[in-house]
Amino acid sequence: MTLVRPDFDPELRALLAEMQPMPPLSPELLTQLRQFPPTPVDTLLDGRAATHREITIPGSDGAQIPLSIFSPSGTDRPTAAPCVYWVHGGGMIMGDRFSQIDIPLEWLDQLGAVVVSVDYRLAPDVTGTTLVDDCYAGLLWVAEHADELGIDPARIVVAGTSAGGGLAAGVTLMARDRANPAIAAQMLIYPMLDHRNDTTSSRQYEAKPGVWTREMNEYGWRAVLGDLADEDVPAYVSPALAEDLSGLPTTYIDAGTAEVFRDEDVDYATRIWAAGGQAELHIWAGGFHGFDALYPQVPVSAAARRTRTDWLTRVLSPTSDA
Repeated sequence: MTLVRPDFDPELRALLAEMQPMPPLSPELLTQLRQFPPTPVDTLLDGRAATHREITIPGSDGAQIPLSIFSPSGTDRPTAAPCVYWVHGGGMIMGDRFSQIDIPLEWLDQLGAVVVSVDYRLAPDVTGTTLVDDCYAGLLWVAEHADELGIDPARIVVAGTSAGGGLAAGVTLMARDRANPAIAAQMLIYPMLDHRNDTTSSRQYEAKPGVWTREMNEYGWRAVLGDLADEDVPAYVSPALAEDLSGLPTTYIDAGTAEVFRDEDVDYATRIWAAGGQAELHIWAGGFHGFDALYPQVPVSAAARRTRTDWLTRVLSPTSDA
């Protein structure tokens, strides 16, 4: 039975109606989706005072992990800039390091942040902790090369959207448990946190077309987990499983009311508070999954993006103790 569910924001609903519905995910469709050309990052850099370079670093198993580095240019660039370590979305099965890159590039413009985006390997090509291990390897490299990158190692923020938000949460748990590197804050944008896929919001957004439905979510998690039994799923992969959420850096979490991840994201923030931590939570009325990335011009999208930037501005202030 399909549950009654919150409606979409009227402007978002009209735009979503114009989108071509995505067929059910399958290996064949995934192959087709991965053949789309990469995000045209050079177009996004037009008019920006920024430099861009590409490097590769070794992952924990020796595989080469690409990193894209975007740095502010100009004579007024700070010598020790904040850094946003960006983890892209795509259900852990698609996307690349340029996916949704316009979001952190706004922070390069407005906050003078260096943006480093990691191209972790995707499921089902790899499974288990490999994806989060790739992201952690990139974060370690950034911290170890802070001087070279011109960043302040005390102002590194781990951020990601959707699957990238879940991986960002996993990386932050990993950094806490290994006491390295120091993370100033984590920004989890409608993060994919719980492989169990059984919340009320998950069940509300099934059996109907959408940007990311319960069925799509199940496909993505199955690709990541492979043959792992539920009891063997690591919390670094499915962060909602973490028993202890104490000792985490200050956290920002947002989601829409009209999406699969709403309830697991609210629960994660609630458990951070219960453990004595700081989390700022925003649930945007009528927002479907990825609403602000797809339609940034809509008022609710603009509000979501502006609110994130305001929070980062406070957190990254040299005098902040958030």
